[in-house]
Amino acid sequence: MPDLVLGLSAYYHDSAAALVSGGVPLAAAQEERFSRRRHDPAFPAQAVAYCLREAGATLDDVSAIAYYEDPALKYRRVLSTFAASAPRSYGAFSRTLPAWLDWKRDTLGEVRRELEGLGLGRVPEVLARRHHESHAASAFFPSPYESAAVLCVDGVGEWATTTLWHGRGGSLDALAEIRFPHSLGLLYSAFTYFCGFKVDSGEYKLMGLAPYGKPRYAELIRERLIDVKPDGSFRLDMRYFAYLRGEVMTGKGFEQLFGGPRRMPESPLTEREFDLAASVQQVTEEVVLKLARTARERTGESRLCLAGGVALNCVANGKIIQDGVFDEVWIQPAAGDAGGALGAALAVAHERGADRPHLGTGRDAMSGSLLGPAYGDDEIAAYLERERIPHERLTPEALAGRVAEVLAEEKIVGWFQGRMEFGPRALGARSIIGDARSPRMQSEMNLKIKFRESFRPFAPSVLESDTKDYFDLPQESPYMLVVAPVAQARLIPDADAAAAGVSGLDLLKVPRSTIPAVTHVDRSARVQTVAAHNNAPYHRLLTAFKEATGCPVLVNTSFNVRGEPIVNTPADAYTCFMRTNIDYLALGSFLLSKADQPQWREDVDWREAIPLD
Repeated sequence: MPDLVLGLSAYYHDSAAALVSGGVPLAAAQEERFSRRRHDPAFPAQAVAYCLREAGATLDDVSAIAYYEDPALKYRRVLSTFAASAPRSYGAFSRTLPAWLDWKRDTLGEVRRELEGLGLGRVPEVLARRHHESHAASAFFPSPYESAAVLCVDGVGEWATTTLWHGRGGSLDALAEIRFPHSLGLLYSAFTYFCGFKVDSGEYKLMGLAPYGKPRYAELIRERLIDVKPDGSFRLDMRYFAYLRGEVMTGKGFEQLFGGPRRMPESPLTEREFDLAASVQQVTEEVVLKLARTARERTGESRLCLAGGVALNCVANGKIIQDGVFDEVWIQPAAGDAGGALGAALAVAHERGADRPHLGTGRDAMSGSLLGPAYGDDEIAAYLERERIPHERLTPEALAGRVAEVLAEEKIVGWFQGRMEFGPRALGARSIIGDARSPRMQSEMNLKIKFRESFRPFAPSVLESDTKDYFDLPQESPYMLVVAPVAQARLIPDADAAAAGVSGLDLLKVPRSTIPAVTHVDRSARVQTVAAHNNAPYHRLLTAFKEATGCPVLVNTSFNVRGEPIVNTPADAYTCFMRTNIDYLALGSFLLSKADQPQWREDVDWREAIPLD
């Protein structure tokens, strides 16, 4: 068996495990998908067990464990931060210090103890990689590029918040870094918090809110909060932030700057929140674009790889591509901390001589990010029979045809096929899908299926061969991490006149294109391009839908409700199907109609068991 390395991220948020063989990703999954606790920070015991099971291996077969950050270096940063902000940081320090003194300083020992407790074999050497090294490795080594510039931007790892690397062959060279507390990710999180969303979870909501507002605070942010140099390096004015003290993101200075206290979670949104979101998004895009231009200048490379939490800002990613500073951009689909597990494993594997066999194919090594568990038809059939769930079995072609028919009737379908996605995006394996041409689909899916805020946009999946007919996107986007303008030919000419005098969330009611369910108020969309080699069942469905309707575009959103992780098992999928207004469930080769199902009963209201995100 080729050299196996198991990568782990844990104890902050989005814990995950990943297994690589000779430098090739075999399996990867977030712990939340098994525990059903969103962003679960616990040791990823179930994810580890899955990865080993997928490879038919035990820990006896694993040559090394790779942990995604350096605990000792992080401990020194935590102590230094608290000391620098004393005495105001005493409360947070007194709550945090016991865990550091008890086990966090010896995180690698804790990882060993957890692995030993699994009873899955002898635990090999446990190695630490630096946080941004893990991000950079996750971005470059699976990419389709022999060489590339690599940019990693996030909140903070140990000390680094922004790093630039040069990837060549099997090596990564660090070129530059920006250090904590100066962080673009934490600037964005501060506005996430101030606008009433949850930090490390709600940043994508802020991004979705931005097109509803005007960037009237952008100049104020540049003048008072962040000093940005021409090369993209920056410093924050820490007088306006409170995260050094460890309690909250913003303080009184921030409130005075932006006209009052933060919005409380779940309270009504106002024009201020729209405009704050638009403003910090604009500044973020400016910084990221300057950093990208510097990456091109410093490395001389024509290709860029991205990772880190800020690389999930698909609007900023789209700006890099539209700017043309790079010929191609590749983004790690698990760009956040979960992907650090994969990056750490790849870093150790390449240090030990692994190669990159996928380079000869012209494709990346992520297998469409379909690295999670799969459930075969026999297993699904046994579940359906055991639970006496009404269903019918179809061939793959018949299933695609039937689902295309009901989608054309504006029905909503849960789509559960093959291996689960690794990373935050549903990519057509654990998805809820609908007709992108339907004007009612966006609000219907938000309010009756996802049970979430009405402003939240949905993404289109489009056949890769038809992308340019619908979107102004010069490259593929298989991982739904790039926002691009809707093609001019698909726009409705009189949309501007219809939107005159309309503001805020009322802008949602104005159709802007022939695919209104996936067209945001700024005429953009977060595009997923679908090819047969990445996901054959989903490609088959899109092809069938195009044959039935002439349209190769579907709405694709994650198969879950607000606050819940994406479904993993057939039982998870059926539960979500029955709790919501999804009309049909395609579960492997089986099609379930809601009209045929027995009445769903639960002893308690499930909404009380799932905390809001």
